[in-house]
Amino acid sequence: MHAYRSHTCADLNKSNVGETVRLSGWVHRVRDHGGVLFIDLRDHYGMTQVLCDPDSPVFHDVEKVRSEWCIRIDGVVKARDESLINAKIPTGEIEVFVRDIEVLGAANELPLMVFGDQEYPEETRLRYRYLDLRREAMQRNMTLRSDVVASMRRRMWDKGFREYQTPIITASSPEGARDFLVPSRLHPGKFYALPQAPQQFKQLIMVSGYDKYFQIAPCFRDEDPRADRSPTDFYQLDLEMSFVTQQDVFDTISPVLAGVFEEFGGGKAVDAPNEWPQISYRDAALWYGTDKPDLRNPIKMQVVSDHFRGSGFAIFAKLLEQDGTEIRAIPAPTGGSRKFCDRMNAFAQKEGLPGMGYIFWRDGDNGMEAAGPLAKNIGPERTEAIRQQLGLGVGDAAFFLGGKPKSFEKVAGRARDVIGAELGLTDTNRFAFAWIVDFPIYEQDEESGKIDFEHNPFSMPQGGMDALNGDPLQVKGFQYDLACNGYELVSGAIRNHRPEIMFKAFEIAGYGPDEVRKRFGGMVNAFQYGAPPHGGCAAGIDRIVMLLADTANIREVIMFPMNQRAEDLMMNAPSDPMPEQLMELNLRVIPQD
Repeated sequence: MHAYRSHTCADLNKSNVGETVRLSGWVHRVRDHGGVLFIDLRDHYGMTQVLCDPDSPVFHDVEKVRSEWCIRIDGVVKARDESLINAKIPTGEIEVFVRDIEVLGAANELPLMVFGDQEYPEETRLRYRYLDLRREAMQRNMTLRSDVVASMRRRMWDKGFREYQTPIITASSPEGARDFLVPSRLHPGKFYALPQAPQQFKQLIMVSGYDKYFQIAPCFRDEDPRADRSPTDFYQLDLEMSFVTQQDVFDTISPVLAGVFEEFGGGKAVDAPNEWPQISYRDAALWYGTDKPDLRNPIKMQVVSDHFRGSGFAIFAKLLEQDGTEIRAIPAPTGGSRKFCDRMNAFAQKEGLPGMGYIFWRDGDNGMEAAGPLAKNIGPERTEAIRQQLGLGVGDAAFFLGGKPKSFEKVAGRARDVIGAELGLTDTNRFAFAWIVDFPIYEQDEESGKIDFEHNPFSMPQGGMDALNGDPLQVKGFQYDLACNGYELVSGAIRNHRPEIMFKAFEIAGYGPDEVRKRFGGMVNAFQYGAPPHGGCAAGIDRIVMLLADTANIREVIMFPMNQRAEDLMMNAPSDPMPEQLMELNLRVIPQD
C-alpha cells in the first residue's frame, strides 16, 4: 500500500465496503458521541467520515487529535445505516473504522477556524493565509481560477494562437501607473523595471512576424489598492494579432470570454457575443456616468437642459448660463415615493454634492400629478415635457444633477447603480457585456490649456495623419474596453505602427522626437523596418474570476494577495534590506523624518 493513501477523501463509496484503505488529510472536525469518536477527514478533493471506538487498537491515539492536525489513517470501509447517509457528499454512504493512525503534522491552537463560516478580519486572514486557503470557499475559488486559466489557454490555442513569454525585467515605460523599479548591480545607479504590461514586447513580436500571440502574463503596477484591483501585481490574458481591424479583435476575444462565462458562470445568462453592444465613450459617460457601465441595469440618463433654461428653478437656470454646463436626469421607474427620493438625496450629499433634485409622479385629484420641489419651481408644462421625454408615469421618479459633466458624472453613475439595485431593476442573474469604443486620444487642461493624452498614446488615430491635422480634442482612437456588470474586463487598441503618425501624435501632446526615441526607442526603431498593422487587447484574469466567484473583493480570488497597504503580512514584505545588499547595489536609504 502507498505510504500515505490508497484513495483520496472523495473516492470511497458503497462499492468499497469491506476494503482496507489508507487515507491522509486534515482533521476537519471531531465529534464525541458517547465514547465513539467521529472525525471528518478532509483533503483537497473532499471529505470522508472516519470513526473509532474503544475496540480500536489506536483509540487513545485518536482521542488526542485536534482540528487541522494532518494525519494518516488505515481502516476498514463500512456502510452507514440508511438513516445516517449524508447525501450532500460523494462519500456519504460509507464511513471508515480506524485501525491505525499516524500524526503527520500536529497543529498549534488555531488563529482562525477552518471549519464553519466564521468571519475574521482581513488582516488575520492574510497573515495566516495558508489556513484561510484551507477553507471550503477559498479552495473553491482557487480551483475556479485554475480552471478558468486552463480554459482560456485551450480556447486561445483552438483559435490558432501560440503562447510566447516576454521579459519580466525590462526598461521603465509609462503605461499610466507607477513602475516597480529594480536596481542594477552591474550598472550602478541604473534601474530596471517590472513590466506594467507586455505592451511593447507583444508589439515587437508582431513586427517579428509571428502573427498571433497570447500569454497568461504577470503585470506589475505600484498602484493604490481598491476592492477590484491588486496594489502590486495581477495577471491578464494578453493577446496581439497582425493585419487586423478593431472588429477582428472583438470577433476573436468575445467568444473566448463568452465561453468562459458560460462554462463557469453557474447558469447565469450570457448574451451571444454578436449581441454585445458597441457604445461610444462619450455616450457611455452620458447614459451611464462611466466607461464601464453595468447594463444589467436598464436605466439610461438623459440630457434635459432645455427644460430648465429660463425656468423658475434658479439654481439650474443660472448654472446653464455658464459654458459647458448641462442638466442630466436619472429616470427611476417605480421610485415615485417621497421616502425613496429623500433617501437618494441623502445619498448625493454623502457623495459630496449639495443634493440631488427630484420629481415624482403620483395619482392626484385630477389625475396624474408631479410632486417635489423641482415640480413646484418649473411648473406643470416643463414637468410634463420632462416626463414625456423620459417615458415615465404614475409611481415613477426622476433625479437631476447639473454642472460641467466631469464634475458630477461619477456621482450620477453611482446613483444610477444604487437606484437600479434598490428598485430591483438590475438583473442579478446575468452577465451583461458591452464594448466601449471611440475613446478620445487627447484632453485639455482647463487651467493651463495644455493638450495631453487622455488615453493610450499608442492607439492608432481614427483617420490617421489627416485626423491629427485638425482639432486634437476631436481625435478619436481605435481604442476599446469591454465592460461587464460594472467592471472593466478588457482593454485594447489597434496600434499606431506608423513612425510618422506616432511622432505627430506625441508632438501634439508636447513630446519632441528626441524624447519619444529616448522613451520608446526599441519600438520606434522596429517600426522603421516594415511593421505590420496590428492590434490586440488584454483581459484581467483576477477580475474575471472575481465576477465568476460572485465576490466584490479581488483578494478572495488571489492566492497570496497583499493587504490594502500593499503589505504581505505572512512573508513580512516589504522588508528592510541587509546593509551588504545595499552596498552591493551602491544604494543608500535616506531615513524619512
